[in-house]
Amino acid sequence: QVQLVESGGGLAQAGGSLRLSCAASGRGFSAAAMAWFRQAPGKEREFVAAITWDGSDTYTADSVKGRFTISRDNAKKTVYLQMKSLKPEDTAVYYCAAGLRPYTVASGYDAWGQGTQVTVSS
Repeated sequence: QVQLVESGGGLAQAGGSLRLSCAASGRGFSAAAMAWFRQAPGKEREFVAAITWDGSDTYTADSVKGRFTISRDNAKKTVYLQMKSLKPEDTAVYYCAAGLRPYTVASGYDAWGQGTQVTVSS
């Protein structure tokens, strides 16, 4: 099973940018659909973006469309989330996940990273 470790989170100002990375180890990454979810305090985990195993298709939540971009590099076993025009409401713990299909619900994924905190100040 694939193991996932996120990095790249931190503090950003509104309007700024951050790039999250999710490094995978173990077997199965190149065949797995990957996704990013986020969870703010007191809220449920929500879908952010997903990408197919070969990167041919991506799916993005309406709340971040046009600002966030998911991509992957199978040779490096890494998936990325480029975040631009950040808003205070983007503040959350961001998690990457691996699964068989690019689902938009958390239950569709069976491997998760530990999360990385993103805080956007106004």
